Amino acid sequence: MDGLDRRIIDLLRDNARMPVSEIGRVVGLSSAATGRRIARLEASGTIQRYVTVVDEAAVGGLDAFAEVRLSGETSGDSMEPIAQRIPEIAQYFVVAGDPDVLVRFTVDNVEHLHSVINTIRRLENVVGTKTLIILSSWDRRRTARSPVRRDPGTDRPAAV
Repeated sequence: MDGLDRRIIDLLRDNARMPVSEIGRVVGLSSAATGRRIARLEASGTIQRYVTVVDEAAVGGLDAFAEVRLSGETSGDSMEPIAQRIPEIAQYFVVAGDPDVLVRFTVDNVEHLHSVINTIRRLENVVGTKTLIILSSWDRRRTARSPVRRDPGTDRPAAV
């Protein structure tokens, strides 16, 4: 991966629907060369998928986190089959310290939230939870920004 690949990735992070011709114009490559680079990044797994970012509040959803504490020697990695069974779970993070796992999920309303938390609490190895409702959020990856300028000598972000 070189500096051009990183610039292409930065542009796609900002707008995954940006036309290849526009990406090529910004990075100084032809559309064909840019398309080949994107295809290579996809084939290597560097670009894993393209998603639509939805404002859950606008469609009536409620985002929340649950801190989950597991019993004894239970591994946080045991959450994957659980997450796959509970469709409201969007992500989970195995973390160092207390709690063992941080779960992010989307529900329809507070009553639905209560139901999902109770489902998690009833799991065999769960000894406790703490729920955090997201009131607002900001995500650098989902905020329009200028492409990162890189120092040509080191390929690191250039000093401003």
